[in-house]
Amino acid sequence: MSDEERLPEPKVERASRWLPSLVWLVPLLAALIGLGLVAKSVADKGPTVTVTFRTGDGLEAGKTRVKYKDVDIGVVRTIALAPDLSKVQVTIDMSKDAKRFTAADTRFWVVKPRVGASGVSGLGTLLSGAYIGVDAGKGALGAEQFTGLESAPPVTVDQKGSQFTLHADSLGSIDIGSPIFFRRIQVGQVIDFALEPQGAGVSMRVFVNAPYDQYVGKNTRWWHASGVDLRLDSGGFKINTQSLAALLVGGIAFESMTGQKPDTVAPNGSEFLLAADQASALREPDGRPISSVFYFDQSLRGLQPGATVDFRGIVLGEVRSVGVEYDPNKKSFRMPVTVDLYPARLGKRFQQALAADPDNKAGPAVLERMVSRGLRAQLRTGNLLTGQLYIALDFFPNSPQVKLDVDAYPLELPTIPNSLEELQTQIASIARKLDQVPFADIGNNLNATLKNANALFKQLDGQVLPEMKDTLGAAKQTFGTAEQLLHKDSPVQSDLREALQQLTQTLQSLNTLSDYLERHPESLIRGKQGEKK
Repeated sequence: MSDEERLPEPKVERASRWLPSLVWLVPLLAALIGLGLVAKSVADKGPTVTVTFRTGDGLEAGKTRVKYKDVDIGVVRTIALAPDLSKVQVTIDMSKDAKRFTAADTRFWVVKPRVGASGVSGLGTLLSGAYIGVDAGKGALGAEQFTGLESAPPVTVDQKGSQFTLHADSLGSIDIGSPIFFRRIQVGQVIDFALEPQGAGVSMRVFVNAPYDQYVGKNTRWWHASGVDLRLDSGGFKINTQSLAALLVGGIAFESMTGQKPDTVAPNGSEFLLAADQASALREPDGRPISSVFYFDQSLRGLQPGATVDFRGIVLGEVRSVGVEYDPNKKSFRMPVTVDLYPARLGKRFQQALAADPDNKAGPAVLERMVSRGLRAQLRTGNLLTGQLYIALDFFPNSPQVKLDVDAYPLELPTIPNSLEELQTQIASIARKLDQVPFADIGNNLNATLKNANALFKQLDGQVLPEMKDTLGAAKQTFGTAEQLLHKDSPVQSDLREALQQLTQTLQSLNTLSDYLERHPESLIRGKQGEKK
């Protein structure tokens, strides 16, 4: 065997010894790389949270992203139904630097195209698809279970400003996202609303952005700025509205009583009353209202809740409700009208008296004195075109005396019919009397009388008139004869004149004789003596 054939054998043996070592090195390196990736994955892994939503609309496992200010901070891992099938549970893998988003007050919501009171949002998701928005909480405690919001919160945690609570009788046209105005500038929005306990009213939470929250003081007044305020006065028509947004989705406005920046800024969380309009909000404080009731015995058609209670041109209150009750004693129906009266509107003297009365007895005492002087409530027409009514309070000294029970609730105030109602009653009485007149019998009797008169006239024409013509002819002849006798040239007249002349002469002679005898009475004596001889 040659040397060339023997030399390669040792080389073959050395290569076969190193070959197993190289084969095991490859999986070892792969294992090391895998362990490194696992370690890196564990090191980079963030918290896992579960968020519950009403539906999974727009969400996809492994695709839907979680974003904060348009920065990805997580991804949806799984989407599953809740055990009771009422909701959807979404498991989210957060990134490593998203641990701060596990605070208990963190909020999650699905961002989709929406149209709300604050405008249109989420248009970018039309192309990219829906994603989950998040607002980091500030609480120290962490959580793994969250309840998602149905829409984006109007105010985020990092937004600067102040929150306030408003109390109103009703919500009106206000919605979440409705604007808040100060001097017609939008400075905030409504963030929440809810019914108050026992359904007595509505409470709203509003947010005023900084730096405008410095204009909210303790004496700031708030009012509904929704819709259009249309007024008609001596200056003509006046239209007042805050903006087109307030006209469409409602709004709230505020202003201080002095119209200037308040000296003391209201602290965060302060509570205020929300008035129906600007005039009501800026009016002097009315104090506590007195719940009263008026009972009327007439139709209340045209009297609506909210109608004014007027005292000689001053709005002393407003109607709260209108109803009907059956009176078993009189066996008739009467109409109760419940109103809220504000005696403080009668002037500063009453305001001071009411302010110094913690037991709220000064108001009923004031009304008791006024009722003793003849104060009565009366229904009157406020608008002839629409037929709307209002309640007028005034003094009627001749009305019967009434004792007011100041301890009753509500306080029952006496009423009196209005002049129009009395006139209608009198007209109705006259109409009833006219209905009792026998117009048919009178007409028949009158018709018979006319027939008799017609027959009488015919008899006069046929019998009486010819005789009357003869009588008139004889009378005419007699008057002619008398005229001839009395004529100035007739013999009778001449003889009568001569007789009158002679009589006149005789009277004159007698007057002369009488004068002579008065002057010479001795002649009369001598005459008598001569007669005796």
